[in-house]
Amino acid sequence: MNNVVLSEDLSQISRLFIYTAMAIYTFAFLADALNLSRQASENKTVRSSASVTERASLILTILAFALHAVGVVLRAISVSRVPWGNMYEFAITGSLVIVTIFLIARFFVKEIKFISLLISGFALLTLGAATTVLYVEVASLMPALQNYWLVIHVSVAVLATAFFNIAAALSVAYLVKSSSWLQKSKTGAAKALKRLVGGFPADNKIERLAYRFNIIGFILWTFTLIAGAIWAERAWHRYWGWDTKEVWTFIIWTLYAGYLHANATRGWSGRRSAWLSLVGFAAVIFNFAVVNLFFKGLHVYSGLK
Repeated sequence: MNNVVLSEDLSQISRLFIYTAMAIYTFAFLADALNLSRQASENKTVRSSASVTERASLILTILAFALHAVGVVLRAISVSRVPWGNMYEFAITGSLVIVTIFLIARFFVKEIKFISLLISGFALLTLGAATTVLYVEVASLMPALQNYWLVIHVSVAVLATAFFNIAAALSVAYLVKSSSWLQKSKTGAAKALKRLVGGFPADNKIERLAYRFNIIGFILWTFTLIAGAIWAERAWHRYWGWDTKEVWTFIIWTLYAGYLHANATRGWSGRRSAWLSLVGFAAVIFNFAVVNLFFKGLHVYSGLK
C-alpha cells in the first residue's frame, strides 16, 4: 500500500460532480412532487398531463444518476481503491447503488415507479449529509481495511442496504395508502390524497413487492454477516468479539429474520408487516449513522476526527 497515489484535487472534482448530481436530484424530486400533485388533482386535464412530469422525473433521475456515478468513480480513482473506506465514501456509493437498483427495477416492474419521490429524496438527503458532515480528504486505508475482504464484505452490505431501502419506501407507501385516517377523513386534503394513492398498485401488490425486496436484502445481509466474521478472523484472529458494529449487524439480521418469519409462518401482513420492515431499516440507518459516529469499536471507520 506504500505506492498508493492519492489525489485530493481529483477528489474535489469528484465532489463537484456530486454537487451537480444533487442539484439534478432536487429537480427530479420536484418533478416527482409535481407529478403526484397532478395525479391528485380533480381536474381531468391536469391529471392527464401527469405523464409529462413523470417522464421528466425519469430523465432527470437518470441524468443525476450518471453525474453521481462519475463522482463516485472519480473518488475511487483519487484514492486508488474501492470507494467505501469511510462514511463519506460509503454514503455516496450506497446512495448510487440504491438509485441504480430502483432504475433497473423500474424498467422491469412498472408499478414501482410510484416511489420515485422517496428514492430521489433519500438520495438527495444522503448526498447532502455526505458532502457537508461526512466529507473527509483522501487518505490511505488503515491496516485492518487493507484486505480484499473490504471489496467482498462491504460491497454486499451496500447491496443489501439498497434493497432494504427500496422495501422501506414501499412500506411507507403502503402505510399511507392503508391509513385509517385516510379512509375516514372527509377533509379536502384527505380527498386529494385518496385520489393520489388511488393510482398506487393494489395493497397486496405493494406488500408483495416490499417482501421480495426484503428477502433479497436479507440474503445479502446474511452473507455480509458471514463475510464479516471471516474477515474478523483474518484481521483480529477471532470470528466474533461482541464489537458494537458486530452486535448491530446481528440485530439487523434478527429483525429482518423476524420480519420474514412473521410473514411466512405467523400470517403477519398488512400494516404490522410494513411497520416491522421500517423498524428493520431504522436499525440499518442507526448502524450506519449513530454507531459509526458515537460508539467506539474496531469496526468504526467514519474517517472523521
